[in-house]
Amino acid sequence: MRKFILPLLASLAVATPALADTRAEVRGGAIWSNGNSEATYGAAIGFDGDLGPAAFYGLELSGDKVDATGTKVAFGLSARAGLKAGPSTRVYGTAGYTTEACDLCDGQVHAGAGIEQNIAPKIYIKGEYRHYFETNNSFGADAVVGGVGLRF
Repeated sequence: MRKFILPLLASLAVATPALADTRAEVRGGAIWSNGNSEATYGAAIGFDGDLGPAAFYGLELSGDKVDATGTKVAFGLSARAGLKAGPSTRVYGTAGYTTEACDLCDGQVHAGAGIEQNIAPKIYIKGEYRHYFETNNSFGADAVVGGVGLRF
């Protein structure tokens, strides 16, 4: 996995300044699995590119922490694509991979959907749902987060 993520990080670091829609955000919400729920919080950086006047695509690197004993920061790499549902609204689907969130857990593939709303020219708020798929040592989980971000 390191052979994939490190070159991607390097390419994002080189390519990001040239992109018009680079973004950074903080987020928080809830994650639940097997009848248990916990708070979760994190941050992400990414970029979005245009697919014409009504659609977009993007990549995102994230770090999220479940607020429970025995967990650690889980790092994620996600792709997203969606529609521009007006001049200040984006609706999208997302999918990617998240590293292990605890020492005895496996990393997990995730998929979800979200919506972003600009509240100022460079500031947005968002809501997002993600499902983390079950693997050998990790139960599937669901998360809902809200966030605030800055485009630059």
